[in-house]
Amino acid sequence: MSAEERRESVIRAAITEFARGGYSATSTEAIARRVGVSQPYLFRLFPSKQAMFLAAVERCLTDTRKVFAEAAEGLGGEEAVRAMAAAYQRLIIEDPDKLQMQMQIYAAVASADASGEREVGDAVRAAWLEMWDETHLTLGADVKETTTFWAFGMLINTLASLGFPPGHRVWSGLYGEARPTG
Repeated sequence: MSAEERRESVIRAAITEFARGGYSATSTEAIARRVGVSQPYLFRLFPSKQAMFLAAVERCLTDTRKVFAEAAEGLGGEEAVRAMAAAYQRLIIEDPDKLQMQMQIYAAVASADASGEREVGDAVRAAWLEMWDETHLTLGADVKETTTFWAFGMLINTLASLGFPPGHRVWSGLYGEARPTG
């Protein structure tokens, strides 16, 4: 495997490990073990645990942006919203680590900011803002529409994270496309 292929493996493993354990509780040893490399080799690919975390964050948010963009391609307005909602629901069902990673991202940023470590939060906010801006443009640069889309998206994250089953009444106010199916 080339160094770039190993780097990709590390990012995928980091998403899984950070998603399940959070930033503080995840060891680089666990990431190295998941990839099948030594810790020293891991640090040849990434200079620090924080760099691994930020690469995992960037990948998670980039993958989510890509899902939204592909779903909304050629659509506008309500059609775009529904297509993006359905695509996001598929993403978090097919790859639950993506949802867990997002939830861990928010916790890690809040924790880092509270301790005065602004670097992590600044990097994550920049990546998240790219996602906001792309959906904002897709939704016709309408601030209310974009805010509503993200508000429902955060509700989806919360309900899915809490494990509310499909068909539960808490899902009833969402577009049918945004509700879990099984």
